[in-house]
Amino acid sequence: MSLIVQKYGGTSVGTPERILNVARRILETKQAGHQVVAVVSAMSGVTNRLIELADEVTGDSKPSEREMDVLLSTGEQTTIALTAMALNAMGAKAVSLTGAQAGIETDGVHTKARISTISPAGVHELLDDDHIVILAGFQGKTSDGKITTLGRGGSDLTAIAMAAAIEADLCQIFTDVDGVYTCDPRVVPNAQKIPEISYDEMLEMASSGTKVMQSRSVEFAKKFGVPFEVRSSLNTNPGTLVKEETMSMESVVIRGVSLERAQAKVTISNVQDFPGSASRVFGAVAEANIMVDMIVQNVSHTSSTDISFTLSKDDVAQAQSVLAPVIAELGEDTTIEATDGIAKLSVVGIGMRSHSGVASEMFAALAEAGINIQMISTSEIKISVTVAEDDIDKAAKVVHDAFDLG
Repeated sequence: MSLIVQKYGGTSVGTPERILNVARRILETKQAGHQVVAVVSAMSGVTNRLIELADEVTGDSKPSEREMDVLLSTGEQTTIALTAMALNAMGAKAVSLTGAQAGIETDGVHTKARISTISPAGVHELLDDDHIVILAGFQGKTSDGKITTLGRGGSDLTAIAMAAAIEADLCQIFTDVDGVYTCDPRVVPNAQKIPEISYDEMLEMASSGTKVMQSRSVEFAKKFGVPFEVRSSLNTNPGTLVKEETMSMESVVIRGVSLERAQAKVTISNVQDFPGSASRVFGAVAEANIMVDMIVQNVSHTSSTDISFTLSKDDVAQAQSVLAPVIAELGEDTTIEATDGIAKLSVVGIGMRSHSGVASEMFAALAEAGINIQMISTSEIKISVTVAEDDIDKAAKVVHDAFDLG
């Protein structure tokens, strides 16, 4: 008998009919001789509706993050109860658990908490008693009992963390897509499903715009060695297995192409070129919990330099606000300028470690298509560029074709 953790997203449980479909799939897994823990998200649209309700009752005042966690956690609690009811009506033996009841303890940062520890003894007891455990994703509790939520991708993180804690044999992430593709099929129609991918490649693709998995979930899986499969809850097709890299994986130079829209570039000009300037800039941004992506600093031929970095367009106003006092201290000629309407395109593959010429091939393909590159960033297994957002779909198709990924 193996122990399997399954996760079902909001689309998969978006209607009573889909909840019944998920319940049948869970029951089939149980009847095949496995112990099952199923992590479920809130029904699609429910979280947004709860946020709207909060806005309606608070008006111009921002609701406290503590109370938002209490409110948002009810979305998953509704789904776990309905899923357990459906299973029990089918003759199964199912029980629902909130994150707190399952022993998931987090830090005290409301709306984006991080998991500290999991005490899975209660989950094991229920499994040993032949129960199917239906677990609320996206949530936990602090050491003093306050409800917390884990932020974007929280249900994926719950599933992978619980799989690690109970030493599951497999973690399956069920979603509304068949797996991880070489590019977004809505942009590149001939994109292909990837049978298997390494943690590092999946992590780079997730951080570069691939929306199938959140990067923090992949980081957790890599840290604790949890293999997981991304597959569809709407069919029985095999998905994409994410695992430790193997020697055979390096034969594929480029695994996939990722794109991320709604990016912006912030440029700080005439920064005095002395030790600590960059630290002050990015320290202020980090304190505001703003995620920075690509960073470029010009070579200084005088006493000043320019620093540019990319971030989400939604974070520009906050970044300008927190940087205003820093800019004033860096020199009277120092200025800040923000530009949106850009997007990021990345190629990812662990085969890049042992193959040369990837950058030149990518740049040549974009040049031939008349697409201008604004910024370039590289890592051992990834090359990213920014282009005008209007060009991103064309750029993705051109690069996808250049590496014969279709």
